[in-house]
Amino acid sequence: MQLRAVLAFAMALVLGAVFSAPDLDKIQALALQRYGPKGADLVIAWRAMMNEGSNLNEAEKLAHVNNFFNRRMLFESDAVVWQQEDYWATPLEFMGKNAGDCEDFSIAKYITLLHMGVPNAKLRMIYVRARIGGAGSTKSEAHMVLGYYANPADEPMVLDNLITTIRPASSRLDLSPVFSFNNEGLWVSGAATSSADPTARLSRWRDVLERMRQEGF
Repeated sequence: MQLRAVLAFAMALVLGAVFSAPDLDKIQALALQRYGPKGADLVIAWRAMMNEGSNLNEAEKLAHVNNFFNRRMLFESDAVVWQQEDYWATPLEFMGKNAGDCEDFSIAKYITLLHMGVPNAKLRMIYVRARIGGAGSTKSEAHMVLGYYANPADEPMVLDNLITTIRPASSRLDLSPVFSFNNEGLWVSGAATSSADPTARLSRWRDVLERMRQEGF
């Protein structure tokens, strides 16, 4: 078997392990071990939130999860939380620190919704340029949100840590999409089909997947 095929098979095993049923007891125990009672309490609240929302419809699940993270978690830069320029945290690391940046919010919402039964094909993390400074501003910065696609051809609903409400992408004129991805594909803005393996193109995504697997996700 060629090396490329071996690597692809190994990554498929990792992805399958990450997105199978999570070991919630292990995740909670690690939270207590690494972050103390406060970290464990937030994981307990996260587990309760998922259980409470298990019978909701998909639109209600989106709001349920979006509200949980936006109301409980603090926005803070990687330089402050991790003393690094750019670090993608696992949901456990994010909840343990009780703070993170836009990638951490998006990843945590994505993983949580998957574990609550929302199909992977309907969820993508979307890398955007976010205009700041008002309608007339030309200044923008890199930002990440989570998109929910009820159908593949539909415009996504946007879950954003910057605002409390979930809105259709057409109403977010401040956001300019660059590309989107999940654990199955990577889409350049406007493309209908995946153009690349996200784990091959996004090293930070590959790294956070492996850490999630080790933590029990």
